[in-house]
Amino acid sequence: MTTPALPVSRFRIPHLRWVIGVMLLFASILNYVDRQALSILAPTIQNELKITDGEYANIVSAFLVAYTIAFLLSGRIADLLGTRVGLALFVGWWSLANALTGLARGAFSMGVFRFFLGLGEAGGYTTSPKVVAEWFPPKERGIAVGLYSVGGAVGATIAPLLVIGLAARFGWQAVFLVTGLMGFVFVAFWLILFRPLQTHPLLSEKERELILHDRPAVSEDVPKLSGRVVWGKIIRSPVVWVIMLGRLLTDPVWYFYQFWMPKYLHSERGFEQHELASMWVIFLAADVGFLISGFISARFIKRGSAPGAARLRVMRFCAILAPAGLLVPFMPGSATVFTVSMIVVLAHAAWLTSITTYAVDLIPARILGTAIGFMGAGSALGGIAMNQAVPWVVSHFSYNPCFYAMLVVHPLAYTLIHLFGRKPVEID
Repeated sequence: MTTPALPVSRFRIPHLRWVIGVMLLFASILNYVDRQALSILAPTIQNELKITDGEYANIVSAFLVAYTIAFLLSGRIADLLGTRVGLALFVGWWSLANALTGLARGAFSMGVFRFFLGLGEAGGYTTSPKVVAEWFPPKERGIAVGLYSVGGAVGATIAPLLVIGLAARFGWQAVFLVTGLMGFVFVAFWLILFRPLQTHPLLSEKERELILHDRPAVSEDVPKLSGRVVWGKIIRSPVVWVIMLGRLLTDPVWYFYQFWMPKYLHSERGFEQHELASMWVIFLAADVGFLISGFISARFIKRGSAPGAARLRVMRFCAILAPAGLLVPFMPGSATVFTVSMIVVLAHAAWLTSITTYAVDLIPARILGTAIGFMGAGSALGGIAMNQAVPWVVSHFSYNPCFYAMLVVHPLAYTLIHLFGRKPVEID
């Protein structure tokens, strides 16, 4: 994949690493807008295409199955192709799949298009940590991870307003076409602007030295490690396994709020389709969680904490707050439901930023994409299990047990990481 070379000149872009960080933010926003569109429009699409709740669960599971497969593959692809080509490939793929979703005529075709969406979307979250490892010094990585992570919550925040507005004016099919086209615009800008750190013509030498001061970034020209060596390092690493298990346990909370909370509000709390736009308030709290996590850990580092210890301190606090989800079924009105939900997603967002940055701190950049993919597969597997369990639990009991489960998952995950996830991965 080639693009016109950037002009050679004395011009430099100040703070270029943060420009790159903002581009990762935009990629994450697109990722979540494309993902959330279906759940927001679910009542309308299910009614028009005659899709049952069970079929809807299968459609979401098709996305999550592909998401799991893609996590295992996309990280390795990012390590082999590099971050520039890798991210362009993933965003282009999922944008095409999202645009095609508007052509669905039933549960099967909808499931196929969402499966292909999942194959692309995982790549955004295996490539972005690798970009952070290459372009940011350790003290800034928590903020950088928080910056692109907040894109998911920003996307989920604006998605109800954007999606419902477009659907009301042009129909639900147009939503997928418009949001898909937005992804292709991003790919064009990414390919024009992004270059490897060591050779980027618009990066000042002062900023390059700042980035490389504590830990040299890995050039994309360094010979690649064989797949056997990479997977051997990953499989034998306790920290990779416990982070993977931690995400398997805790990420279903986030998936539940994305895929099932609108349906809970509709069926249990009496929300109409247009009233689901108020979900943006819940995801606004996640925006805060994603952002403050990095700043808090950076402050701990400034005061003398090691980076890993700083991330763990933030995660411990999140593990105390997140179990508040238990209280949702007992809340008497919508305002209190939203308040508790905001606490939960804020805590989980801060947790997710910290656990991802913790992995960036402990895993070498040369194998980071593959390792993140392996850990992300745990996240997707947890989401699949949750997604298959929810309709069964709801049909046999109610939504309440789904919220009760939130009492234990974050504390258990933190305990595993604290006990078994301290040793960095080393490359000989």
